[in-house]
Amino acid sequence: MDRPVSKLREAKLEFYRKQGKIHAKAVDGRYNRLRWAMVWLTQIIFYGACWLPWDNQGLIRQAVLLDIAHEKLYLFGLVLWPQDALLLAIALIVAATALFLVTALAGRLFCGFACPQTVYTMIFTWIEARVEGDHLARLKLDQRPFDADKLGRKLLKHGLWLLVVAWTAITFVGYFTPIRELLPTLPQWHVGPWEGFWLIFYATFTYVQAGLAREAVCQHMCPYARFQSVMFDPATKSVSYDRTRGEPRNSRRRTEQSGDCIDCGICVEVCPTGIDIRDGLQYACINCGLCIDGCDEVMRKLDTPTGLIRFAPAEAANAPQARPRLAIYLGILAICMTLGGWNLAQRPLVMADILRDRGALSRETPDGRIENSYTLKLMNLAEAPREFALEVTGAEGLSIVGPRVFRVEAGSILALPLTLAAPAESRRRGVFPISLSVVDTRHPENRTHEQTRFILP
Repeated sequence: MDRPVSKLREAKLEFYRKQGKIHAKAVDGRYNRLRWAMVWLTQIIFYGACWLPWDNQGLIRQAVLLDIAHEKLYLFGLVLWPQDALLLAIALIVAATALFLVTALAGRLFCGFACPQTVYTMIFTWIEARVEGDHLARLKLDQRPFDADKLGRKLLKHGLWLLVVAWTAITFVGYFTPIRELLPTLPQWHVGPWEGFWLIFYATFTYVQAGLAREAVCQHMCPYARFQSVMFDPATKSVSYDRTRGEPRNSRRRTEQSGDCIDCGICVEVCPTGIDIRDGLQYACINCGLCIDGCDEVMRKLDTPTGLIRFAPAEAANAPQARPRLAIYLGILAICMTLGGWNLAQRPLVMADILRDRGALSRETPDGRIENSYTLKLMNLAEAPREFALEVTGAEGLSIVGPRVFRVEAGSILALPLTLAAPAESRRRGVFPISLSVVDTRHPENRTHEQTRFILP
Protein backbone atom coordinates (compact mmCIF):
# COMPACT_ATOMS: atom_id res chain seq x y z
CA MET A 1 0.00 0.00 0.00
CA ASP A 2 1.25 3.52 -0.73
CA ARG A 3 2.47 5.40 2.30
CA PRO A 4 -0.26 8.11 2.21
CA VAL A 5 -2.99 5.45 2.31
CA SER A 6 -1.11 3.53 5.01
CA LYS A 7 -0.77 6.68 7.10
CA LEU A 8 -4.47 7.37 6.66
CA ARG A 9 -5.32 3.88 7.89
CA GLU A 10 -3.00 4.28 10.89
CA ALA A 11 -4.65 7.59 11.73
CA LYS A 12 -8.09 6.00 11.56
CA LEU A 13 -7.05 3.15 13.82
CA GLU A 14 -5.53 5.57 16.33
CA PHE A 15 -8.67 7.71 16.29
CA TYR A 16 -10.82 4.62 16.75
CA ARG A 17 -8.80 3.48 19.76
CA LYS A 18 -8.97 6.83 21.46
CA GLN A 19 -12.46 8.01 20.67
CA GLY A 20 -14.76 5.07 20.13
CA LYS A 21 -15.75 1.93 21.96
CA ILE A 22 -13.89 -1.03 20.55
CA HIS A 23 -16.07 -3.49 18.64
CA ALA A 24 -13.71 -6.34 17.87
CA LYS A 25 -14.35 -8.48 14.80
CA ALA A 26 -15.31 -12.08 15.60
CA VAL A 27 -12.75 -14.62 14.47
CA ASP A 28 -12.61 -18.39 14.60
CA GLY A 29 -9.45 -20.32 15.33
CA ARG A 30 -7.72 -22.52 17.88
CA TYR A 31 -7.04 -19.74 20.37
CA ASN A 32 -10.60 -18.44 20.20
CA ARG A 33 -11.92 -21.96 20.76
CA LEU A 34 -9.53 -22.41 23.67
CA ARG A 35 -10.73 -19.15 25.20
CA TRP A 36 -14.34 -20.28 24.97
CA ALA A 37 -13.39 -23.62 26.50
CA MET A 38 -11.96 -21.68 29.45
CA VAL A 39 -15.16 -19.62 29.68
CA TRP A 40 -17.23 -22.79 29.94
CA LEU A 41 -14.85 -24.41 32.41
CA THR A 42 -14.60 -21.43 34.77
CA GLN A 43 -18.31 -20.64 34.69
CA ILE A 44 -19.41 -24.25 35.23
CA ILE A 45 -17.17 -24.30 38.31
CA PHE A 46 -18.28 -20.86 39.54
CA TYR A 47 -22.01 -21.23 38.98
CA GLY A 48 -22.14 -24.91 39.88
CA ALA A 49 -19.87 -25.44 42.90
CA CYS A 50 -22.16 -23.58 45.30
CA TRP A 51 -24.97 -26.03 44.50
CA LEU A 52 -22.98 -29.17 45.32
CA PRO A 53 -24.21 -30.91 48.50
CA TRP A 54 -21.94 -32.72 50.93
CA ASP A 55 -23.02 -35.51 53.26
CA ASN A 56 -21.39 -35.09 56.67
CA GLN A 57 -22.38 -37.87 59.04
CA GLY A 58 -25.94 -37.78 57.69
CA LEU A 59 -26.11 -33.98 57.79
CA ILE A 60 -26.31 -32.44 54.30
CA ARG A 61 -24.53 -29.10 53.90
CA GLN A 62 -23.14 -27.01 51.06
CA ALA A 63 -19.88 -28.48 49.80
CA VAL A 64 -18.11 -25.13 49.29
CA LEU A 65 -19.03 -22.44 51.80
CA LEU A 66 -17.21 -19.65 53.61
CA ASP A 67 -19.35 -19.41 56.74
CA ILE A 68 -18.20 -16.08 58.16
CA ALA A 69 -20.80 -16.07 60.94
CA HIS A 70 -19.45 -19.35 62.36
CA GLU A 71 -15.84 -18.70 61.27
CA LYS A 72 -15.51 -21.82 59.11
CA LEU A 73 -14.50 -22.56 55.53
CA TYR A 74 -16.03 -25.75 54.13
CA LEU A 75 -14.21 -27.34 51.19
CA PHE A 76 -16.00 -30.62 50.61
CA GLY A 77 -14.74 -32.85 53.47
CA LEU A 78 -12.21 -30.32 54.73
CA VAL A 79 -13.25 -27.75 57.34
CA LEU A 80 -10.86 -24.87 58.02
CA TRP A 81 -10.98 -22.57 61.03
CA PRO A 82 -9.37 -19.18 61.70
CA GLN A 83 -6.49 -21.11 63.28
CA ASP A 84 -5.76 -22.47 59.79
CA ALA A 85 -4.99 -19.02 58.36
CA LEU A 86 -1.47 -20.21 57.54
CA LEU A 87 -2.93 -22.63 54.99
CA LEU A 88 -4.78 -19.77 53.30
CA ALA A 89 -1.60 -17.69 53.21
CA ILE A 90 0.31 -20.59 51.64
CA ALA A 91 -2.45 -21.10 49.06
CA LEU A 92 -2.28 -17.42 48.08
CA ILE A 93 1.52 -17.57 47.77
CA VAL A 94 1.25 -20.70 45.60
CA ALA A 95 -1.35 -19.01 43.36
CA ALA A 96 0.75 -15.85 42.98
CA THR A 97 3.94 -17.80 42.28
CA ALA A 98 2.17 -19.99 39.71
CA LEU A 99 0.93 -16.82 38.00
CA PHE A 100 4.47 -15.41 37.94
CA LEU A 101 5.79 -18.70 36.54
CA VAL A 102 3.20 -18.80 33.74
CA THR A 103 3.92 -15.15 32.93
CA ALA A 104 7.66 -15.79 32.73
CA LEU A 105 7.05 -18.74 30.42
CA ALA A 106 4.34 -17.41 28.09
CA GLY A 107 3.37 -13.87 29.03
CA ARG A 108 -0.12 -12.85 30.11
CA LEU A 109 -1.88 -16.14 29.42
CA PHE A 110 -4.01 -15.72 32.53
CA CYS A 111 -5.22 -12.33 31.25
CA GLY A 112 -6.11 -13.66 27.83
CA PHE A 113 -7.80 -16.91 28.84
CA ALA A 114 -8.86 -17.08 32.50
CA CYS A 115 -9.08 -13.56 33.96
CA PRO A 116 -12.66 -12.81 35.15
CA GLN A 117 -12.54 -9.52 33.24
CA THR A 118 -11.77 -11.41 30.02
CA VAL A 119 -14.33 -14.13 30.71
CA TYR A 120 -17.23 -11.78 31.44
CA THR A 121 -16.30 -9.40 28.64
CA MET A 122 -16.55 -12.36 26.25
CA ILE A 123 -19.96 -13.31 27.64
CA PHE A 124 -21.23 -9.73 27.40
CA THR A 125 -19.82 -9.30 23.89
CA TRP A 126 -21.48 -12.53 22.77
CA ILE A 127 -24.84 -11.24 24.02
CA GLU A 128 -24.20 -7.90 22.32
CA ALA A 129 -23.43 -9.60 19.00
CA ARG A 130 -26.62 -11.67 19.19
CA VAL A 131 -28.73 -8.54 19.76
CA GLU A 132 -26.96 -5.85 17.72
CA GLY A 133 -25.12 -7.80 15.02
CA ASP A 134 -21.48 -8.11 14.03
CA HIS A 135 -18.77 -5.55 14.80
CA LEU A 136 -19.62 -3.32 11.84
CA ALA A 137 -23.34 -3.38 12.63
CA ARG A 138 -22.62 -2.46 16.25
CA LEU A 139 -20.35 0.39 15.20
CA LYS A 140 -23.02 1.80 12.86
CA LEU A 141 -25.68 1.39 15.53
CA ASP A 142 -23.59 3.42 18.01
CA GLN A 143 -23.04 6.19 15.47
CA ARG A 144 -26.63 6.65 14.32
CA PRO A 145 -29.22 8.75 16.19
CA PHE A 146 -31.61 7.11 18.62
CA ASP A 147 -34.76 5.65 17.07
CA ALA A 148 -37.19 2.92 18.07
CA ASP A 149 -35.01 0.13 16.66
CA LYS A 150 -31.84 1.37 18.38
CA LEU A 151 -33.66 1.94 21.67
CA GLY A 152 -35.21 -1.54 21.55
CA ARG A 153 -31.90 -3.24 20.84
CA LYS A 154 -30.09 -1.31 23.56
CA LEU A 155 -32.78 -2.04 26.14
CA LEU A 156 -32.79 -5.74 25.24
CA LYS A 157 -29.00 -5.94 25.44
CA HIS A 158 -28.75 -4.19 28.79
CA GLY A 159 -31.67 -6.22 30.12
CA LEU A 160 -29.86 -9.46 29.28
CA TRP A 161 -26.67 -8.07 30.83
CA LEU A 162 -28.57 -7.28 34.01
CA LEU A 163 -29.89 -10.83 34.18
CA VAL A 164 -26.34 -12.17 33.92
CA VAL A 165 -24.94 -9.83 36.57
CA ALA A 166 -27.87 -10.51 38.90
CA TRP A 167 -27.31 -14.26 38.78
CA THR A 168 -23.55 -13.72 39.09
CA ALA A 169 -24.03 -11.62 42.23
CA ILE A 170 -26.42 -14.19 43.73
CA THR A 171 -23.92 -16.95 43.05
CA PHE A 172 -21.08 -14.94 44.59
CA VAL A 173 -23.02 -14.25 47.79
CA GLY A 174 -24.13 -17.90 47.76
CA TYR A 175 -20.59 -18.90 48.67
CA PHE A 176 -20.93 -16.97 51.96
CA THR A 177 -24.61 -17.50 52.77
CA PRO A 178 -25.91 -20.97 51.76
CA ILE A 179 -27.47 -20.37 48.38
CA ARG A 180 -30.51 -22.55 49.10
CA GLU A 181 -31.26 -20.31 52.07
CA LEU A 182 -30.46 -17.12 50.15
CA LEU A 183 -32.79 -17.62 47.18
CA PRO A 184 -36.12 -17.69 49.09
CA THR A 185 -35.24 -14.37 50.76
CA LEU A 186 -34.72 -12.47 47.51
CA PRO A 187 -38.30 -11.94 46.17
CA GLN A 188 -39.25 -9.91 49.28
CA TRP A 189 -35.66 -8.73 49.81
CA HIS A 190 -35.48 -10.25 53.29
CA VAL A 191 -31.70 -10.30 53.20
CA GLY A 192 -29.23 -9.17 55.81
CA PRO A 193 -27.35 -5.87 55.43
CA TRP A 194 -24.11 -7.41 54.27
CA GLU A 195 -25.84 -9.76 51.80
CA GLY A 196 -27.79 -6.80 50.38
CA PHE A 197 -24.65 -4.70 50.06
CA TRP A 198 -22.67 -7.38 48.24
CA LEU A 199 -25.55 -8.33 45.95
CA ILE A 200 -25.82 -4.72 44.77
CA PHE A 201 -22.09 -4.01 44.73
CA TYR A 202 -21.02 -7.18 42.91
CA ALA A 203 -23.78 -6.86 40.30
CA THR A 204 -22.89 -3.21 39.67
CA PHE A 205 -19.18 -3.98 39.58
CA THR A 206 -19.62 -6.78 37.02
CA TYR A 207 -21.97 -4.68 34.89
CA VAL A 208 -19.60 -1.69 34.75
CA GLN A 209 -16.39 -3.70 34.30
CA ALA A 210 -17.55 -6.18 31.66
CA GLY A 211 -20.28 -4.17 29.98
CA LEU A 212 -19.06 -0.58 29.97
CA ALA A 213 -15.34 -0.39 30.83
CA ARG A 214 -14.12 -3.51 28.97
CA GLU A 215 -10.73 -2.78 27.38
CA ALA A 216 -10.21 0.25 29.65
CA VAL A 217 -9.73 -2.18 32.53
CA CYS A 218 -6.84 -3.91 30.75
CA GLN A 219 -5.39 -0.66 29.41
CA HIS A 220 -5.64 1.65 32.41
CA MET A 221 -7.08 0.02 35.54
CA CYS A 222 -5.43 -3.39 35.94
CA PRO A 223 -2.18 -3.14 37.96
CA TYR A 224 -0.93 -6.44 36.56
CA ALA A 225 -0.65 -4.87 33.11
CA ARG A 226 1.79 -2.34 34.54
CA PHE A 227 4.21 -4.59 36.38
CA GLN A 228 4.10 -7.67 34.15
CA SER A 229 7.30 -6.57 32.38
CA VAL A 230 9.39 -7.30 35.48
CA MET A 231 8.58 -11.01 34.99
CA PHE A 232 9.58 -11.04 31.32
CA ASP A 233 12.97 -11.96 29.97
CA PRO A 234 14.23 -12.39 26.37
CA ALA A 235 13.05 -16.03 26.36
CA THR A 236 9.46 -15.29 27.46
CA LYS A 237 7.01 -16.35 24.79
CA SER A 238 4.27 -13.86 23.96
CA VAL A 239 2.20 -12.90 20.94
CA SER A 240 4.78 -11.49 18.51
CA TYR A 241 4.85 -10.25 14.92
CA ASP A 242 7.66 -11.63 12.75
CA ARG A 243 8.95 -8.33 11.41
CA THR A 244 11.73 -9.94 9.38
CA ARG A 245 9.26 -12.04 7.45
CA GLY A 246 6.40 -9.53 7.31
CA GLU A 247 8.15 -6.28 6.30
CA PRO A 248 7.90 -4.34 4.10
CA ARG A 249 4.11 -4.58 3.97
CA ASN A 250 2.34 -4.61 0.63
CA SER A 251 -1.45 -4.59 0.30
CA ARG A 252 -1.17 -5.56 -3.39
CA ARG A 253 0.07 -9.02 -2.46
CA ARG A 254 3.64 -10.12 -2.40
CA THR A 255 6.39 -9.17 -4.75
CA GLU A 256 10.03 -10.11 -4.60
CA GLN A 257 10.73 -7.03 -2.49
CA SER A 258 7.69 -7.17 -0.14
CA GLY A 259 7.09 -9.17 3.00
CA ASP A 260 4.23 -11.52 3.80
CA CYS A 261 2.15 -8.89 5.60
CA ILE A 262 -0.46 -7.43 3.25
CA ASP A 263 -1.45 -4.73 5.73
CA CYS A 264 -5.05 -5.95 5.89
CA GLY A 265 -5.45 -4.75 9.48
CA ILE A 266 -7.25 -7.93 10.58
CA CYS A 267 -4.92 -8.24 13.58
CA VAL A 268 -6.16 -4.87 14.83
CA GLU A 269 -9.82 -5.51 14.02
CA VAL A 270 -9.97 -8.70 16.10
CA CYS A 271 -7.95 -7.35 19.06
CA PRO A 272 -10.19 -6.88 22.14
CA THR A 273 -7.94 -4.07 23.43
CA GLY A 274 -7.55 -2.36 20.03
CA ILE A 275 -3.75 -2.49 19.73
CA ASP A 276 -1.60 -3.20 16.68
CA ILE A 277 0.69 -6.10 17.55
CA ARG A 278 2.92 -5.13 14.65
CA ASP A 279 4.11 -2.18 16.75
CA GLY A 280 5.77 -4.61 19.16
CA LEU A 281 5.04 -5.81 22.67
CA GLN A 282 2.62 -3.50 24.50
CA TYR A 283 1.33 -3.52 28.06
CA ALA A 284 -2.29 -3.58 26.84
CA CYS A 285 -1.75 -6.91 25.02
CA ILE A 286 -3.47 -9.68 26.97
CA ASN A 287 -1.95 -12.56 24.97
CA CYS A 288 -5.36 -13.84 23.89
CA GLY A 289 -4.03 -15.02 20.51
CA LEU A 290 -6.98 -13.69 18.48
CA CYS A 291 -4.63 -11.76 16.20
CA ILE A 292 -2.87 -15.08 15.52
CA ASP A 293 -6.18 -16.67 14.52
CA GLY A 294 -7.04 -13.72 12.27
CA CYS A 295 -3.63 -13.56 10.61
CA ASP A 296 -3.42 -17.32 10.09
CA GLU A 297 -6.81 -17.24 8.36
CA VAL A 298 -5.53 -14.59 5.94
CA MET A 299 -2.29 -16.48 5.34
CA ARG A 300 -4.18 -19.65 4.47
CA LYS A 301 -6.30 -17.76 1.96
CA LEU A 302 -3.10 -16.46 0.35
CA ASP A 303 -1.57 -19.94 0.37
CA THR A 304 1.22 -18.58 2.58
CA PRO A 305 2.72 -20.31 5.62
CA THR A 306 0.97 -19.39 8.86
CA GLY A 307 2.82 -18.06 11.89
CA LEU A 308 3.46 -14.50 10.76
CA ILE A 309 2.03 -13.64 14.17
CA ARG A 310 2.67 -16.34 16.76
CA PHE A 311 3.70 -17.07 20.32
CA ALA A 312 7.45 -16.57 20.31
CA PRO A 313 10.16 -14.85 22.38
CA ALA A 314 10.44 -11.15 21.60
CA GLU A 315 14.18 -11.60 21.25
CA ALA A 316 14.47 -15.16 20.00
CA ALA A 317 18.05 -14.70 18.84
CA ASN A 318 19.14 -13.50 22.28
CA ALA A 319 17.05 -15.91 24.32
CA PRO A 320 19.18 -17.25 27.21
CA GLN A 321 19.65 -20.97 27.71
CA ALA A 322 19.60 -20.73 31.51
CA ARG A 323 16.65 -18.98 33.14
CA PRO A 324 17.30 -18.58 36.87
CA ARG A 325 13.97 -16.89 37.53
CA LEU A 326 12.14 -20.06 36.47
CA ALA A 327 14.22 -22.09 38.89
CA ILE A 328 13.40 -19.58 41.64
CA TYR A 329 9.66 -19.70 40.91
CA LEU A 330 9.68 -23.51 40.77
CA GLY A 331 11.66 -23.66 44.01
CA ILE A 332 9.19 -21.37 45.79
CA LEU A 333 6.29 -23.45 44.44
CA ALA A 334 7.86 -26.71 45.61
CA ILE A 335 8.66 -25.33 49.07
CA CYS A 336 5.22 -23.79 49.60
CA MET A 337 3.33 -26.82 48.34
CA THR A 338 5.43 -29.13 50.52
CA LEU A 339 4.93 -26.87 53.51
CA GLY A 340 1.19 -26.65 52.85
CA GLY A 341 0.86 -30.42 52.48
CA TRP A 342 2.82 -31.04 55.67
CA ASN A 343 0.81 -28.43 57.56
CA LEU A 344 -2.45 -29.98 56.38
CA ALA A 345 -1.31 -33.50 57.28
CA GLN A 346 -0.14 -32.42 60.75
CA ARG A 347 -3.15 -30.21 61.39
CA PRO A 348 -4.60 -31.12 64.79
CA LEU A 349 -8.28 -31.95 64.97
CA VAL A 350 -8.52 -30.82 68.57
CA MET A 351 -7.39 -27.54 70.06
CA ALA A 352 -7.54 -26.32 73.63
CA ASP A 353 -7.19 -23.00 75.35
CA ILE A 354 -7.02 -22.60 79.12
CA LEU A 355 -7.43 -19.33 81.03
CA ARG A 356 -6.93 -18.77 84.75
CA ASP A 357 -9.77 -17.30 86.79
CA ARG A 358 -8.57 -13.77 87.53
CA GLY A 359 -11.12 -13.28 90.30
CA ALA A 360 -9.29 -15.53 92.79
CA LEU A 361 -5.68 -16.73 92.69
CA SER A 362 -6.40 -19.78 94.87
CA ARG A 363 -8.65 -21.02 97.64
CA GLU A 364 -8.42 -23.57 100.45
CA THR A 365 -11.11 -26.22 100.84
CA PRO A 366 -12.38 -27.65 104.17
CA ASP A 367 -10.47 -30.89 103.54
CA GLY A 368 -7.18 -28.99 103.38
CA ARG A 369 -6.61 -28.84 99.65
CA ILE A 370 -5.68 -25.83 97.54
CA GLU A 371 -7.82 -25.23 94.45
CA ASN A 372 -7.23 -23.08 91.37
CA SER A 373 -10.05 -22.26 88.92
CA TYR A 374 -9.77 -22.06 85.13
CA THR A 375 -11.91 -21.80 82.03
CA LEU A 376 -11.14 -24.46 79.44
CA LYS A 377 -12.19 -24.16 75.79
CA LEU A 378 -12.19 -27.37 73.78
CA MET A 379 -12.40 -27.04 69.99
CA ASN A 380 -13.40 -30.09 67.98
CA LEU A 381 -12.19 -29.34 64.46
CA ALA A 382 -13.47 -32.66 63.10
CA GLU A 383 -16.87 -33.11 61.49
CA ALA A 384 -17.96 -35.80 63.94
CA PRO A 385 -18.70 -35.75 67.70
CA ARG A 386 -15.74 -36.73 69.85
CA GLU A 387 -14.99 -37.46 73.48
CA PHE A 388 -11.93 -36.02 75.16
CA ALA A 389 -10.24 -36.99 78.43
CA LEU A 390 -8.22 -34.53 80.50
CA GLU A 391 -4.89 -35.28 82.16
CA VAL A 392 -2.84 -32.87 84.28
CA THR A 393 0.81 -33.05 85.34
CA GLY A 394 3.38 -30.75 86.87
CA ALA A 395 2.69 -30.66 90.63
CA GLU A 396 2.80 -33.24 93.40
CA GLY A 397 -0.66 -34.62 94.07
CA LEU A 398 -2.29 -32.35 91.47
CA SER A 399 -5.69 -33.64 90.30
CA ILE A 400 -8.84 -32.61 88.45
CA VAL A 401 -11.93 -31.90 90.51
CA GLY A 402 -15.08 -33.20 88.86
CA PRO A 403 -15.57 -34.94 85.47
CA ARG A 404 -12.53 -35.71 83.34
CA VAL A 405 -14.26 -36.81 80.11
CA PHE A 406 -16.25 -34.42 77.94
CA ARG A 407 -18.19 -34.80 74.71
CA VAL A 408 -17.77 -32.08 72.10
CA GLU A 409 -20.11 -31.91 69.11
CA ALA A 410 -18.83 -31.84 65.55
CA GLY A 411 -17.17 -28.60 64.53
CA SER A 412 -17.98 -26.80 67.76
CA ILE A 413 -16.36 -25.17 70.78
CA LEU A 414 -17.14 -26.25 74.34
CA ALA A 415 -16.35 -23.80 77.13
CA LEU A 416 -16.37 -25.28 80.60
CA PRO A 417 -15.15 -24.43 84.12
CA LEU A 418 -12.19 -26.47 85.33
CA THR A 419 -10.92 -26.83 88.87
CA LEU A 420 -7.51 -28.25 89.79
CA ALA A 421 -6.53 -29.17 93.33
CA ALA A 422 -3.30 -30.03 95.17
CA PRO A 423 -2.62 -30.97 98.80
CA ALA A 424 -1.98 -27.95 101.05
CA GLU A 425 0.88 -29.80 102.82
CA SER A 426 2.90 -29.87 99.62
CA ARG A 427 6.50 -28.89 100.20
CA ARG A 428 6.46 -26.52 97.23
CA ARG A 429 5.09 -23.00 97.48
CA GLY A 430 4.55 -20.20 94.97
CA VAL A 431 3.75 -20.26 91.26
CA PHE A 432 4.86 -23.15 89.08
CA PRO A 433 4.02 -24.36 85.58
CA ILE A 434 1.70 -27.27 84.90
CA SER A 435 0.63 -29.09 81.74
CA LEU A 436 -2.91 -30.02 80.77
CA SER A 437 -3.33 -32.76 78.14
CA VAL A 438 -6.50 -33.24 76.07
CA VAL A 439 -6.69 -36.80 74.67
CA ASP A 440 -9.13 -38.25 72.14
CA THR A 441 -10.58 -41.29 73.93
CA ARG A 442 -11.00 -43.26 70.68
CA HIS A 443 -7.67 -42.26 69.17
CA PRO A 444 -5.23 -41.63 72.05
CA GLU A 445 -2.52 -40.62 69.60
CA ASN A 446 -4.54 -37.47 68.88
CA ARG A 447 -3.76 -35.18 71.77
CA THR A 448 -2.82 -31.62 72.51
CA HIS A 449 -1.06 -29.97 75.43
CA GLU A 450 -1.61 -26.61 77.03
CA GLN A 451 0.64 -24.88 79.58
CA THR A 452 -0.64 -22.80 82.48
CA ARG A 453 0.26 -22.01 86.12
CA PHE A 454 -0.80 -23.31 89.51
CA ILE A 455 -0.49 -21.23 92.67
CA LEU A 456 0.20 -22.69 96.11
CA PRO A 457 0.11 -20.00 98.80
